[in-house]
Amino acid sequence: MTADPLQRWRLIGVAATAVIVLSVPAWLVQNGRADAGETEIETAAFVGREVCLPCHEQASAAWLGSDHDLAMDVANDQTVLGDFDNATIISNGITTTFFRRERRFFVNTQGPNGELTDFEITHVFGHDPLQQYLVPFPGGRLQCLSIAWDRDRNEWFDLYPNQEIPPDDWLHWTRAAQNWNGMCAECHSTNLKKGFDPATKSYTTTWSEIDVSCEACHGPGSDHVAWAEIQPMARPEIEAYGLVVDTGSMTSPELVELCAPCHSRRSELGDYDHSSAALLQSHLPSLLDEGLYYADGQILDEVYVWGSFTQSKMYANDVRCSDCHDSHSLKLKFEGNDLCLQCHRADAYDTPDHHFHKKIHEGKPSDGALCVKCHMPEQPYMVIDERADHSLRVPRPDLSQTLGTPNACSQGGCHDDKPLKWSVDAFTRWYGQAKKPHYGPALAAGREGRPEAIGGLVRLAGNELYPAIVRATALSLLGRYPGEESAAAFATALADPEPLMRHTAVNSFVAASQEELVELVAPLLFDQVNAVRMQAAVQLADVPDRLLKAYQREALGDALSEYRKAMEYSLDFAFAGHNLGNLSARLGDAAEAERYYRMAITIDDLFYPAKANLAVLLNARGANDEAEALLRSILDAYPEEYEVAYSLGLLLAEMGRYPEAESYLAVAAEGMPDHPGAARNLQAIREYLAQR
Repeated sequence: MTADPLQRWRLIGVAATAVIVLSVPAWLVQNGRADAGETEIETAAFVGREVCLPCHEQASAAWLGSDHDLAMDVANDQTVLGDFDNATIISNGITTTFFRRERRFFVNTQGPNGELTDFEITHVFGHDPLQQYLVPFPGGRLQCLSIAWDRDRNEWFDLYPNQEIPPDDWLHWTRAAQNWNGMCAECHSTNLKKGFDPATKSYTTTWSEIDVSCEACHGPGSDHVAWAEIQPMARPEIEAYGLVVDTGSMTSPELVELCAPCHSRRSELGDYDHSSAALLQSHLPSLLDEGLYYADGQILDEVYVWGSFTQSKMYANDVRCSDCHDSHSLKLKFEGNDLCLQCHRADAYDTPDHHFHKKIHEGKPSDGALCVKCHMPEQPYMVIDERADHSLRVPRPDLSQTLGTPNACSQGGCHDDKPLKWSVDAFTRWYGQAKKPHYGPALAAGREGRPEAIGGLVRLAGNELYPAIVRATALSLLGRYPGEESAAAFATALADPEPLMRHTAVNSFVAASQEELVELVAPLLFDQVNAVRMQAAVQLADVPDRLLKAYQREALGDALSEYRKAMEYSLDFAFAGHNLGNLSARLGDAAEAERYYRMAITIDDLFYPAKANLAVLLNARGANDEAEALLRSILDAYPEEYEVAYSLGLLLAEMGRYPEAESYLAVAAEGMPDHPGAARNLQAIREYLAQR
């Protein structure tokens, strides 16, 4: 995790983008959820693992002591790993002390008012390689301490070393970024119901089991138990023996998506209900976005597994999580290269002719001969937690040269003491000059906004041989290149069999007319996937009724209701209030839009998109002083937001303060040399001032 303020919204899977205010319509974070619909789940209830144990002893024994079992627990002598014998740590100028009082666990640290305060710790969170601790706060909140226990070194450490985070910052341990209810709970407990009430800003969070137990993956088990309690000879033949989640009939991609709600960087679209294994029914995953992934798809920020694994050839060839990891213990099935040799021939791959490393180097076993060292390089997150890149890619030092990306050899790899050219030369000796094409250069060009990028992005988005997450990322970047070529790519993607492609296409599509928008997007109001259906509704929200048939208007109303429900679920985060404000503004309800924008700002004062769009509303009703103050506060925090500088320049010009307007327009024009409006308005202001 990072304390970089420009990264704070990525912590919840929603990336804030540049905001153009006063000059274009309000910016919109795209998200969504729909009701699951009527399924078997409506008849099933959660029963708890104790009911499962008698019949599933082997699975239960494997699960016991696993990361899932120890995901969360009540703090007691058996579960607490940290030193609470008046142990202290000084970090960022703050002394934190851990101690016990009457067999209970406490911490003395900086509280929400900036003062050192005693707090009781009631729950532990995780166990290896680190353990965090939860503190109850008013309103049903549990907050995660940013001081954690290093299990290997047996010492306390700061998750944000050398980063001063004041109490009013969203990232402070007492604020929303470290809130267990909204940030962590879904993936560390079973049958989690968040229960956030926006009116009181409080939680009534519940769970059926405190950790990740049987029903977290298999779904509520009461129907299965009822079937199992019938005498064997009398049991009816029912699908999946009454289990809500039928893992036995799932394809490999479906099984991967069963794990994805927790093992991916994503936004929650509501309480998870097991009604569908399809990821976009319940969550919206991040693409290979800048700040999360390198341009070539390697992991950068903490993105977990799904986004990298779905890029791999393994995934394309129907490899699933459980081929390497035991489904219940989560341990690797084999050690070392034996894990990979389940599928790959040892005589072809476990030899120096393939990996070019000695198994014994200077009398010691060499890590260089391990498959994972080349194909799954690790990177630390939360300071000490090493996570492997599951894209299982071939190292590409040549891409490091052109894109500045790491590689497993000499840049962020084993041979850090060697220059990059050393790795490039070695690969050339081994494999020759020819290099297989890669999507990294096309994505990098799109990120940088290079004019020549459009052709590569169009080809990448349309090539079904590439992973869906790569194609969808290319499609999202095409949104920066309006024109016939990109419009054709979007139109094709709207009918793509991959839900991620359809959602991205709807999200990024800019129609030439409202009639074209209705023609191409309205059919997706009936999409089987929640996120796609709701995104279509957002795009069509302000289309005149005359352009829609009666059945389309009805579907639009239903999908917008679903969207509102999804956003209301997440109103404990700024992006949701902002999104609802945008929707209200588009529908002409300025008062409601203002209410939601202010709600978002209250949650996170540094969430600048809400401030920017609130400034639009305030300007429209003549409240220019407050609009100015909002825009200035954005620039104080983010001086390189040149669109905001441009907007402030326009606002000051409207208020007749031309010299000030000129200075902000100059900043905007310098920071956005290709922005025609900035240059044009700067010239106009200067000509006016010269005439005066």
